[in-house]
Amino acid sequence: MLKPLAQVISILFHPLLMVTYMLVLLLLINPYLFGVYSIGDKFSKLLILQVFLSTFFIPGFAVAMLRFTGLVSSLEMKTKQERIGPYVITGMFYIWMFRNFLGNAQVPTAFSAFLLGAAIGLFIAFFINIFSKISAHAVGMGGLLGMVVITLLLFSHDTFLISLGAIGTYQVSMHWVLMLTMLLAGLVGTSRLILQAHEPTDLYGGYLVGFVSQFIALRFMF
Repeated sequence: MLKPLAQVISILFHPLLMVTYMLVLLLLINPYLFGVYSIGDKFSKLLILQVFLSTFFIPGFAVAMLRFTGLVSSLEMKTKQERIGPYVITGMFYIWMFRNFLGNAQVPTAFSAFLLGAAIGLFIAFFINIFSKISAHAVGMGGLLGMVVITLLLFSHDTFLISLGAIGTYQVSMHWVLMLTMLLAGLVGTSRLILQAHEPTDLYGGYLVGFVSQFIALRFMF
């Protein structure tokens, strides 16, 4: 019972999805940064699709091709050696996306910084992977947590409104978002332990790398 649930959680919070989640959260918190009124605007939807394709679908497809050609034994990439190629491929797409966004006036510096932080975390994980098997899931969740903390502290967003159509509009506290993100990070880590994909030290290192990488990127961008 626990293993199927842990597998679902691992898929829902796959590290390649973290950048898309960061974008969606920032659009919910302050869509005006992107020059739109809500996450439902056409530009918002196109941007989410672009980020999803470039940071999840295309890198994921490339990894699937590695599996199809036999260069990796499974999509879970259980060994350090099998993760080298996917790290390099994903890192190239992240840097390419970051470079494109730097010249786009409609993409705020805040999101470009979060994307850079994700890329930095990925390359640090790639380096650590040479010596030890670090958890990419933990790196992703650590980065998401860092993004929430930076948004709360630096950009002074304490609350934001979410419109649920006929249900109504609700005010959400960023402190609740922070607590929920911490809970999810713990849930993802627990899932990786249940699946026996990592040791606790792999998770602790991953959380630290993802979290600190966001602040390193912040130092470069602001």
